[in-house]
Amino acid sequence: MNEPQGDLARIESVPLRIFVADALRAHIVEGKLRPGAPIVEAALAEQLKVSRAPVREAIQILEADGLIDNLPYKGKRVKPLTTKSVEEVYSVREQFEAFAVRRIIDSRVDVHPLNEHVEAMFAAAQEGDISALIAADAAFHRTIIQLAQHDLLLNLWDHLSLRIRQIMALRNQANADLNAVAANHPPIVQALLDYDLDTALALISQHSRSASELDLASLEFKP
Repeated sequence: MNEPQGDLARIESVPLRIFVADALRAHIVEGKLRPGAPIVEAALAEQLKVSRAPVREAIQILEADGLIDNLPYKGKRVKPLTTKSVEEVYSVREQFEAFAVRRIIDSRVDVHPLNEHVEAMFAAAQEGDISALIAADAAFHRTIIQLAQHDLLLNLWDHLSLRIRQIMALRNQANADLNAVAANHPPIVQALLDYDLDTALALISQHSRSASELDLASLEFKP
């Protein structure tokens, strides 16, 4: 009789279309595939060493996510950002975070979990690792929402999170000073630790509005 082999986890079988969709989604959300970039099924299949069928299915998934759209007679592309779409996403983001901040301060929630993400941002900035900085930045803001202990708010945040992370990534890539990006976050943590609602709300508002002020033309894909 075979003995169990320690704590080895069962290997999960991930459908190929999901693997491809995850890879494409990450490239779009991290700004590696820029708004307006063409999505060519055959080229992606060759690059990923897979057949065209799972690529086609993955593209359909990302169309449903709102990350890819279709131009008549031209084909698929990463959905472009518009001034209106960025303003809408970030105005809603600001309201979500402001609501979360009020709940955190009213309930005297422990916000020390935020420090882990701040430290990760500074470490990434020191290494010049933009991908790690983007991930830590996104985790910081999602943690603010989690700390509000409001399940519906977290669900709504996650629904918007792909666009929020994409815009955040493009903004961070456009900012040559990664340490400055990281340095925007400790004052938010300190205001929450001090239960200083006015300062926390002002910092969240400033942070969201500065993030939405993007030169969209410079961020578009250029052939």
